[in-house]
Amino acid sequence: MNQLTVYPQPEGARECRDFKVQVRQADEEWKELFSYEAKVDMHQVRSASMAYFDMSGTVEVRIECLNTIPKQVVIRPLSQAIPFTVEAGCIQFTLNQPCKLSIEVNGDRFGNLHLFANPLEVSPPQPHDAGVHLIQPAIHRSEDIYQMTGTPDGGDGQHPHILYFAPGMHYIEETLIRIPSNVTVYVAGGAVIMGSLVCDKVENVTIRGRGIIDLSEFHRYSAFRGIRILFSANVSVEGLIVLDPPHYSIYIGQSKDVHISNFKAFSTRGWCDGIDMMASSDIEIQDVFLRTSDDCIAVYGSRWKYCGDTRRVTVRNSILWADVAHPLMMGTHGNHHCNGDVIEDILFENIDILEHHELQENYWGAMAINAGDKNIIRHVTYENIRVEEFERGQLVDIRVIKNQDYNPEPGHTIENILFRNITYFGRNTHPNRIYGYDDYRTVKNVVFENLHIHDELVCKPEQGNFMINPFTQNITFTISNQSME
Repeated sequence: MNQLTVYPQPEGARECRDFKVQVRQADEEWKELFSYEAKVDMHQVRSASMAYFDMSGTVEVRIECLNTIPKQVVIRPLSQAIPFTVEAGCIQFTLNQPCKLSIEVNGDRFGNLHLFANPLEVSPPQPHDAGVHLIQPAIHRSEDIYQMTGTPDGGDGQHPHILYFAPGMHYIEETLIRIPSNVTVYVAGGAVIMGSLVCDKVENVTIRGRGIIDLSEFHRYSAFRGIRILFSANVSVEGLIVLDPPHYSIYIGQSKDVHISNFKAFSTRGWCDGIDMMASSDIEIQDVFLRTSDDCIAVYGSRWKYCGDTRRVTVRNSILWADVAHPLMMGTHGNHHCNGDVIEDILFENIDILEHHELQENYWGAMAINAGDKNIIRHVTYENIRVEEFERGQLVDIRVIKNQDYNPEPGHTIENILFRNITYFGRNTHPNRIYGYDDYRTVKNVVFENLHIHDELVCKPEQGNFMINPFTQNITFTISNQSME
């Protein structure tokens, strides 16, 4: 069934007028999308464009370039292989399924258009449904929002409370909205919340919708995050967009059973990671797009007030773009006061990495495992990862380290790591490092199965420009008959 949903322009939202974006279903009228400003890059902050809609079936897309003549056009991820035409300053193509795209004109990756074709929402709440508290655009006091849930603890699990932020601009006086247990926060398409959502010591919370959390007006050192999930369980985040938070887009501390899907985020400030987790377990991240000015996704043990191991993390079907630092990072932080932490059973699957640009050699690695703070990192799989040519960094960095900025103690061990069906399309200039720390703190049992670098199947370390120090064991490169995506 063909269906197309577009959303209203929020009066007062920041617009970027580099592109006119229209969508339609066959033989119907074109519908124009509002193009939001999405600031990108920390080295030189610039304004890119972002637009979104929901779809099923087939949708035609028409993009008019307003400030340039499109002589060269690239649509990424390249793995999507979307055919397009360019005529009279307009780019046109057809989508047959939801996807997340970067449309880049004349080689410009900073003034590009980010186009998010979402799947249709499943059973979205309606403003007049039972249990729904409709919040119209305005300046809101957090206290008034809390009162809508009826009790300080929110719903009772059988009579859920839904906070429904209607299309338009919402300004939170105290910046933070603390969500009680058994509550759903629904941010409708066309709604923008100027504030931060917090789940602290709660359970059974859903945060969903097609709207935006915009923190671009807050100072870097305010350290507000888009969404915080702390000491909580059974929390779901689906469909939202976060713009330019002063700190992480989603911050997970000592929590379990967290599910994140169809989430999009942009950042420009230092330490503005995408999704970071500390001392947490059973985390599922699915179908996200993260363009960040620090690590896109980072997996740690203990840090700050969050204590414990991190286990069973899955990241799949996602697109990562690190304008600074690592797309995928794990292991730096742990409980160095005791025996460190265990970070294990981690899966990264079916991921497109669009950029890795880091000026400091110590933070290179599109896929990085840096074990510090006595940590043990084991049973990690990277599978079906496509890495497009990046500006500055290296493909793989696996090290037991003592980072002078973060680690009072070196890590302990990295073991049982599998890279299967990894493809890198760019130059392999900087060596890929696999380093243990000493005879007792080693890297062991690392397998590269079907590693392709620049159209060449890598069968031995020197062929892939790997540097492997003496404190390692069983580093192997293999070829299998398993089909590669």
